[in-house]
Amino acid sequence: MKTIHNKVCSFGLLGALALTGAAWPRISFAKPADDQKENDRIRNAGTVLNEVLNVPDDIPRDLLHKARCVIVLPSVMKAAFVVGGDYGRGVMVCRTGHDFNGAWGAPTMMALEGGSVGLQIGGEATDLVILVMNNRGADSLLHSKVKLGADASVAAGPKGREAQADTDINMRAEMLSYSRSRGVFAGISLEGTTLRPDGEANRRLYGKNVSASAIIQESKVSAPESAHMLVTTLQEASPHLRS
Repeated sequence: MKTIHNKVCSFGLLGALALTGAAWPRISFAKPADDQKENDRIRNAGTVLNEVLNVPDDIPRDLLHKARCVIVLPSVMKAAFVVGGDYGRGVMVCRTGHDFNGAWGAPTMMALEGGSVGLQIGGEATDLVILVMNNRGADSLLHSKVKLGADASVAAGPKGREAQADTDINMRAEMLSYSRSRGVFAGISLEGTTLRPDGEANRRLYGKNVSASAIIQESKVSAPESAHMLVTTLQEASPHLRS
């Protein structure tokens, strides 16, 4: 009878603990990281930029030295401009400070949408790189959706020796855009597309609501480990802003 009584008491105690939650050990199950997609995108962007800056006819260094920000959108596909999805997503890294003249800082996630760029891209996955050449262009991207060609001027970027021949275009354009598909690197027109900060992706990446301007100009967050190659590549290629 004592054994039965003890079992009844034990079950009663377990039931009470289950109801109150008191002193009951919790089992932790591993969940997929909420920021995995964003970290993968940042790593891919770092790989793309590192490769693009190491081809014979790459982005002219004198243009990179003048750039306030660099946007990398890896593996953009035509489908992104037809049905949307994740294929028009990327990352922007800027020089820190309100005047964009400091060291390269933490990334903000970006989204590219609309326009006729999908027709140019075709069915192949294409890497896009955009240089933001002045403070006005950089500041506008941090605060709102920007329609390229209307809200901000954009031109297909020159590469290698072409930079000297296209000086007038380079001086006028707020952004210079490049593409890489099947190993071929060239300038590309992005007129008609829109660029905007991807606030939801930033929330997942940094674990809190944080604006693009707080990330870039106020340095409110530290760069994630996934941005090491991207930021290091820029810092080594262009450590200082040049006018």
